[in-house]
Amino acid sequence: MNNIVTLKGLGSLFIKYVMFLSFLVGVYFILGGSADAQTSSDNEIFLNQSGDTITLNIDQIGYGNKIGGTVTSSTVATDWLLTGSSLTIDIDQVGNNNQILGSTIFSSSTVDILNTGDSNVITWDIGDIGSSDSSALFLDFTGDTNLFTFNQGSIASAERLDLDVVVIGSTNTFDFDIESDDATVNLDLTGDTNDFVINQRDAGYHSVTLDYTGDAGNIDINQWSGSGLVSAYGVINGTIVSDNATIQINQVDAVE
Repeated sequence: MNNIVTLKGLGSLFIKYVMFLSFLVGVYFILGGSADAQTSSDNEIFLNQSGDTITLNIDQIGYGNKIGGTVTSSTVATDWLLTGSSLTIDIDQVGNNNQILGSTIFSSSTVDILNTGDSNVITWDIGDIGSSDSSALFLDFTGDTNLFTFNQGSIASAERLDLDVVVIGSTNTFDFDIESDDATVNLDLTGDTNDFVINQRDAGYHSVTLDYTGDAGNIDINQWSGSGLVSAYGVINGTIVSDNATIQINQVDAVE
């Protein structure tokens, strides 16, 4: 039996220590915050999930909302740990100054993140504390001055990643650090003065497809492949319409 969990936050609603428990897969969710957070007008979600075949839907609408995995001074402070296989995760954050922070360990899972607004921050580690294979991530960003840091497989194994990113906006900063075999990245970027860094490491079979329209941007794409494998390869396919942009591409037939 699959579990379906839907979490919604709107305006200044604050949810305090609500627990959802599934005895079938040992899943639990804790929503809320510390005593200091009670005076805040922002929504906060503390999440610690363990189990397979979970469908998780989260909607946060407003300003200064947070999905935990530490934050500290502006509250939350840890949690946001997702563990399991065959997870289906859909997160929508609409508003400014929102944050998603945390670590995940999952396999054969699909993640959709819709982020609309300005000055939002997402820092996400996949396979940082345990193996995470066969992930499919679809990220859709609309807004300006957002910061997104994505790490896959920096410590543990994290193979076969399919990452699709659509960005509409200006002065955003995106840093993708992918240490995984068979990593496919599709980037559709529209806007000016954006800063994008994509690093693909490990044994090979990497690809980046870039469709970029915007001026005065800074794009770095780095691929390391090989590791003694004759057939290992890296592919970069770019379509760029831009003035005054700086684009750096490095391909190395070896492991960094």
